[in-house]
Amino acid sequence: MFESAELGHKVAKKVYDEEVPLLREQLLQAQFELSESSTFQTFIIISGVDGAGKGETIKTLNAWMDPRHIRTNVMLKPSAEELERPDMWRFWQVFPPKGKIGIFVHTWYSQALLDRVYGISTNSQLDQHLERIEKFERMLVNEGVLILKFWLHLSKNGQQERFKALEKDPKNSWRVTERDWKHLKLYDKFIRVTERTLRRTSTAEAPWIILEGADSRYRELTIGKAILQALNQRLSAPKNHATTLPVKVTVAKSDNLSVLRSLDLSQTLDKKKYGSMLAKYQGKLALLAREPGFKKISATAVFEGFDAAGKGGSIRRLTGALDPGLYRVIPIAAPTEEEKAQPYLWRFWRHLPRQGMITIFDRSWYGRVLVERIEGFCSESDWVRAYEEINDFEEQLIDNRTLVAKFWLSISQEEQLARFKAREQTGYKRFKITEEDWRNREKFQLYEQAVCDMVDHTSTEIAPWTLIEANDKNLARIKVLRTFCELIEKAL
Repeated sequence: MFESAELGHKVAKKVYDEEVPLLREQLLQAQFELSESSTFQTFIIISGVDGAGKGETIKTLNAWMDPRHIRTNVMLKPSAEELERPDMWRFWQVFPPKGKIGIFVHTWYSQALLDRVYGISTNSQLDQHLERIEKFERMLVNEGVLILKFWLHLSKNGQQERFKALEKDPKNSWRVTERDWKHLKLYDKFIRVTERTLRRTSTAEAPWIILEGADSRYRELTIGKAILQALNQRLSAPKNHATTLPVKVTVAKSDNLSVLRSLDLSQTLDKKKYGSMLAKYQGKLALLAREPGFKKISATAVFEGFDAAGKGGSIRRLTGALDPGLYRVIPIAAPTEEEKAQPYLWRFWRHLPRQGMITIFDRSWYGRVLVERIEGFCSESDWVRAYEEINDFEEQLIDNRTLVAKFWLSISQEEQLARFKAREQTGYKRFKITEEDWRNREKFQLYEQAVCDMVDHTSTEIAPWTLIEANDKNLARIKVLRTFCELIEKAL
């Protein structure tokens, strides 16, 4: 894989000096057009062996282009806060918005590669991690992100000579560390693991570009031209050009509505029994959240349901049992301009809880396969592929010891109508009813179909949906509390 990168590619200074001015001008023009259009963001990954010139390359790119529109992210050892969240969380936090460029050093590849070299993980574990990365990058590309990945290579002898030359230079000797020399001794193993990594993650939508890092002029010109070509190609694409890749899975719609219509919505819970059960489960939840073991996990509760199904009331009974410092409630409405400038899942990733904390989503990432699907706010390919992306997202949460509770609150059309009318007639509830609610009611059957599809494709063994019979609010609130308590209790 690296043979062609060890051929001693060089660029004469005269050629470099002649080509750079025009290249800089063209890069700035492309960057300006990217900023003006704000239709996509660009991720530039600069990876490679130690001493291959990653830092110098990044400095050059910032000098050649406008650094005000570039966000350079050197992702070193994760902080204590970052360690308490899924691996990818720290990267989502620094994504540039549409119209900008993000340069990443020490990326989502770094830890997986080091773990394998040091024997912390097996080939199988590495492959699992790489499969997750491939899905992650495919999701970004489907969201319109342009991903450019560069691997800078040096031969073993070339790396050793580079280290020696730097150590002799008083101005640059600090750049060579004991870690660098240690990695040089592991060079052959690094190369084997790197080849495996690059081979499995060089995809049609996000290929690796491997080049020699010994000659700075060759390295900089090659990377600069590759960035320019990719930017111009994307910028010149038709405005209606679909960046979404072909969906790799076939998602069939449910044949019937039995998932929801089999629920017994006539169940009730009398007021007296409700009061005692409410006290019981709120007390239990309060104790579970104070258990020492809970400080090593986190929890996410997702509330979806028909309009007026009682999500807010159920959330209040849940939070009523908790110390206000232990939870956050995130109401999800139409995305803001900031959120529209990022991949779809970005606005949910940013709110994930730390260990010992609970995040409650009033509406969630399932909006893509519900309201966005029904209202036509996204394409069919977008919501079809969302099932797999959501399952991957939730799997990452669970792998990070984040509990995922998903509640669908279901009511009948008759009960919904009664609640709508009651809201209109009650002064302090009028704010809860809008014209949009009445419009959504006309699409009740469409929502039923979408919910059945959602449950079919995203109620997994590790993150199942809990369907709540919500015609009786008391019954619904107790079922939510009991289910959430059982989830935490099982984890502890």
